[in-house]
Amino acid sequence: MNENVHEATVGPQGGPVAPSLVDALLPCIALVILLSLSFVLFGNDASSGPNQIALLFCGIVAAWVAYKNGLPWAGVRQAVVEGIAAGLPAILILLAVGALIGTWAMSGTIVSMIYYGLMLLNPTYFYATAALVCAVVAFSIGSSWTVAGTIGIGLMGVATSMGLSPAITAGAVISGAYFGDKASPLSDTVNLATATAGSDIYSHIRESLWTSVPSLLISLLVFALLGRPADFDATRALAKMDSTVSVSLLSFLPLLLVFLFSILRLPPFVAIFAGALAGALVAVLNDPESVAAFAAVPDLPLGLALLKGAWSALANGYISSTGEKSIDLILTRGGMSSMMNTVWLIITALAFGAVVEHAGLLKRLVEPLVARTETAAGLISTVVGTSILSNVITSDQYISVALPGRLFGPSFASRGMAPVVLSRVVGDSATVTSPLVPWNSCGAYMAATLGVPAAAYASFCFFNVVSPLLAVAFGIFGWRVVRTKVPEARQANPATI
Repeated sequence: MNENVHEATVGPQGGPVAPSLVDALLPCIALVILLSLSFVLFGNDASSGPNQIALLFCGIVAAWVAYKNGLPWAGVRQAVVEGIAAGLPAILILLAVGALIGTWAMSGTIVSMIYYGLMLLNPTYFYATAALVCAVVAFSIGSSWTVAGTIGIGLMGVATSMGLSPAITAGAVISGAYFGDKASPLSDTVNLATATAGSDIYSHIRESLWTSVPSLLISLLVFALLGRPADFDATRALAKMDSTVSVSLLSFLPLLLVFLFSILRLPPFVAIFAGALAGALVAVLNDPESVAAFAAVPDLPLGLALLKGAWSALANGYISSTGEKSIDLILTRGGMSSMMNTVWLIITALAFGAVVEHAGLLKRLVEPLVARTETAAGLISTVVGTSILSNVITSDQYISVALPGRLFGPSFASRGMAPVVLSRVVGDSATVTSPLVPWNSCGAYMAATLGVPAAAYASFCFFNVVSPLLAVAFGIFGWRVVRTKVPEARQANPATI
């Protein structure tokens, strides 16, 4: 039988019917049950395969709902293909970060960041300092992923060397990184939020700072309180590094190159992979003997041995053999192959999210809430809830940023609220909560890059938790609810769902 012709449910004109509330809830309930069961049975190993199976099964449930309601299999399949295709840039960035970690471990870039971090950072204020540094850099370059994949890796190593909590450190890195992702005019999510909501980017930035700055200040205060007073003596750790690995300012060249390319607005994959290649080059220049030894083929000519060693670090990561257990533990990591479980998770999550959106299931859950919401505070709270729900169900930050702009634009306009209010609230909720969801592409990326499960770091991402709460509070008290000069309903945008 032709896959475009079937006997599924059809509407009065022979087209698909709108999903019922039960239809919309079925895949969501399956998702909650299976992911919870996966965590109970497999614990921290759930992301190494069980979660992927759960997401795939839930995708099949959503596809069955779509088919039952009259959507052809060809359309469902195309939605999955397009959904996964939309996530390919994120997958390529993830692979580039794996390669970068491998060569930076080999070149001494990671250990040099740790070395100077131990010299400059105080354990008492480490968490707050980490969040602030990441916030400044992320605001400058507009990319939370780049910050986490570069400075974040070094800060995680410093925390390990100081005996500090990896989960709190990851929370500090993510909090600072997402301040930049939410408030920088260079951020792709900022530009997407303003485009879908119909607001001006600089007006959006000004309004966003009203919630971003207090959220960051609250986060910094909490991180400062979490810092533990300690008479930490870095002398022994520094001496170990001096005696076992090559520490030099040349090792910072790959880091500077990534930041330069990011400021020049090159694609993140290009900037990060260039940093990975630069790490391989620095490794060859800094310590060619170690690179050749890592190739593990004594009879190879030196040039080929160097090529194989660098190539191996890019593909499969670096294995440190200094003899110092603490240093080897930090430096044995990376490689594109180390990211394959995360790539698998992202693919299955995007497939599930694509079917859910194609079938109109999230829209079916949200539309009744929009229709019954009469106050500005209620509408803003609904946007926040929808954005978070979208991050959980669709597993994709970009869908979660774009969907509310299309879905709520007419409602905001009819109530006389300026588009900038909608774009700000989307940034306060959709952008910042994405790394808190383990199967969301952002959560999977942060967990793989920083080496801490999302379930462990999520409770310490104070900026990401405070931002949506402040958005709701602003709505309740009527703060910064900017009004249009002529409050009248605008005609629905063609992109409106």
